[in-house]
Amino acid sequence: MLQCIAIDDEPLALALLEDYISKVPYLHLVAKCSDAFEATKVMQEHEIDLIFADIQMPGLTGIQFIQSLPTKPMVIFITAYEKFALDGYSLDVVDYLLKPVEMDRFVKACNKANELYQLKHASKPAAATASSAQPAPTYFFVNADYSLVKVQFNDITWIEGLRDYVKIHLKSTAKPLIVRSGIRAIEQELPASNFLRVHKSFIVSIDSITSIRKNSVFINEMEIPVGAVYREAIDKLTGKTGA
Repeated sequence: MLQCIAIDDEPLALALLEDYISKVPYLHLVAKCSDAFEATKVMQEHEIDLIFADIQMPGLTGIQFIQSLPTKPMVIFITAYEKFALDGYSLDVVDYLLKPVEMDRFVKACNKANELYQLKHASKPAAATASSAQPAPTYFFVNADYSLVKVQFNDITWIEGLRDYVKIHLKSTAKPLIVRSGIRAIEQELPASNFLRVHKSFIVSIDSITSIRKNSVFINEMEIPVGAVYREAIDKLTGKTGA
């Protein structure tokens, strides 16, 4: 869970930001602040992972505020002025959003922050005791229909990439889930022990495979092509199963 604060001197913009944050499952809003000075007090009392900040604010701008921090959390700037983007990126911020911000664009920025957070914490040495080990996740969230949808790994049969979108085919419904994402980004979310990339446009659930031919895998009546560069992975799989 990312601990975050929201900073904006416009009450309506701050309220909208609070509403957006409440819809993202891995975000926890510690405080909403109307200026940078209020935010400074909050950060003295709480450990913050992510800051959502407007840039044009009275007294101290968002950029000046971030520059003043001795230890910088991740930052997503949200502003009405595109001209400040270069200054924002010079501070190595996660993303820069222009008002009015659509929910899907907001979620995309949050996903980037969450990925950075996970990478940072994954690089830390694992705890020595088994009791401290965290169980492997059994699901992930995808952005579909302007919402974050929870998808269980064991509900997926296959995934098809279509340029900027993917179709996630599920056991629980005949209608595939349409997700605005590249197939590579989805592949990185999946446990490698349960899923296999068989083509540049297809990922399959290993448990859902019903038969294999030289250049195809089948999930019941659905035939999925096997790309030449993925042939070795299929050979390894069939070697394990004795096919």
